[in-house]
Amino acid sequence: MIPLKDLNKRETVPVVTTFLVVACFVVFFYELSAGKYVVYLIHAFGVIPYEITHGVDIPPPDPFTPYGNLISHQYLHGGFFHIIGNMLFLWIFGDNVEDYFGKIPFFLFYTFCGIVAALIQVFAYPDSVAPLIGASGAISGVLGAYFILYPDAKIVTLVFLGFFIDIVVIPAYIWIIFWFIMQLLSLLSTASAGGAGVAWFAHIGGFLVGLFIAKLLISRKGRPVKVI
Repeated sequence: MIPLKDLNKRETVPVVTTFLVVACFVVFFYELSAGKYVVYLIHAFGVIPYEITHGVDIPPPDPFTPYGNLISHQYLHGGFFHIIGNMLFLWIFGDNVEDYFGKIPFFLFYTFCGIVAALIQVFAYPDSVAPLIGASGAISGVLGAYFILYPDAKIVTLVFLGFFIDIVVIPAYIWIIFWFIMQLLSLLSTASAGGAGVAWFAHIGGFLVGLFIAKLLISRKGRPVKVI
């Protein structure tokens, strides 16, 4: 299932969500311009679990130190499908979560989810030297928050049923539960890959962190006034 848009009206201009999307695309196009040096960028600014768990810096040197890369890795992507998928999810689900959190708190929340998601992947594969890049962990946190804040919002979704393609409207809680189950199944099917490939632990960890933070916040602020 591919989400196309939600029918949840936002109340403010999504300044931070827009900034994050633009920043990721700017960095991605810089990656494309780097040619063969893109491998250097990924290793210098991506998260390498072995560096974090052993407190070392494997060449090439990390300008932000291995720990600073817990932030920088969130703006790197490994290909067109990687960035387009991530930014589509961020654009659809991020604006309403930004509405509820506020601008700066949302940016801090997004970044924190990305950091914790990366650390969960790191400690799942502490000796891996495969770079971890992408905004998926942070965006998974946004999905977790959306699940708590707007469970009844409607998600316009492109569905593939064998040879048939249809567009349906699905409640957010059903869509996100389906997404989460797919992450779990993917994790179970690739658990022996040694950390290479998609960082499923980061997806699941980021989601749970976002869900937990939104749950805490909603207990203080209450639920959003309305979903349209």
